[in-house]
Amino acid sequence: MQQTVATKNTLVVDEFFLPDFCNMKAVLRLLIATELLAIFLTLANLEQLSPFPWTDLALKSFLLAWVGLSTCVLLCSLRVPLSRLKHSYAAFVVLFIFLMLVAFFTFAAEGLLLYLHINQRGEVDVMAALVRNVLMGGIIGGLVLRYFYLQELLLRKQRAELMARVQALQARIRPHFLFNSMNIIASLIMVDPDKAERVVEDLSALFRASLKVEGEVPLNDEIELCQSYLNIEKLRLGKRLEVEWRFENLQPNLRIPALTLQPLLENAIYHGVELGENGGKVTILLAWTGKEINIVITNPYYENKKSQHKGNNMAVANIKERLQVYYGEKAKLKTVAVGQLFSTQISYPLH
Repeated sequence: MQQTVATKNTLVVDEFFLPDFCNMKAVLRLLIATELLAIFLTLANLEQLSPFPWTDLALKSFLLAWVGLSTCVLLCSLRVPLSRLKHSYAAFVVLFIFLMLVAFFTFAAEGLLLYLHINQRGEVDVMAALVRNVLMGGIIGGLVLRYFYLQELLLRKQRAELMARVQALQARIRPHFLFNSMNIIASLIMVDPDKAERVVEDLSALFRASLKVEGEVPLNDEIELCQSYLNIEKLRLGKRLEVEWRFENLQPNLRIPALTLQPLLENAIYHGVELGENGGKVTILLAWTGKEINIVITNPYYENKKSQHKGNNMAVANIKERLQVYYGEKAKLKTVAVGQLFSTQISYPLH
């Protein structure tokens, strides 16, 4: 129960429209933006370039940097409770916090200037400076919050489109899996009815596992699914099918898009092993480099023989497109035929 609540809280926080200011990259970007704003405000009041008002720029940079850092600290600590509010209420609270910090540091900066004798008492109208800074802060803060909100709407739309695309691709691969599995049963019914019955039972378990998953799954689950499928194929092909699994540095938390390996193993058997008179060997290598997963599936290759089964190109193109949806352009899938061996090579980054 506690894990479910924690998961829900994580999802809510992840969908919050403001950047995560607990992340140092976000803080650094904000500090760069405040410095650019300080330069802009200095140039806006500038009547001549020489002499350049370095002192004025330093004071503005100091004030804006402290406002930015204080805002980051507060928004980082309040991110979870703010994410539970409606976006309009959260934006109002954030803007209020920001303006209070602007007011506080305006008084603090004026007091520091008086203490250091940079300004003389009565030289600067503190109330006028306060009203000016709060009004400017309100305008700038409102525009920034609006930008973050619109950016979040765009990201949500893109995520929804990507998930719809992935589900469509997933739906296309499953009928292919179903039809080929039915062919296995049909080929066994006349030869060995008892074995065909066992295959039906294995297939029911296999379909339950394959139909309940969406998106990414643990790599170990995908391997178990493939092993169940290969056990069924071994009943059909017997000693003609030989399978070798090789694992290098695999970790328990590695993930992969569902139904990625199984269609490629189908291709390796139908378009490779099955075409040879004596069958052949399928080798599956899975390696984790610490930054990416590398998968190589190797099977026999007969250049002058064509399989009666269809769907090789469809499966490869489908999997390639899904990999790029999940992992971007760094995800690679390529096929290579060298001599009497055909290999399918997959690599994709995983954090």
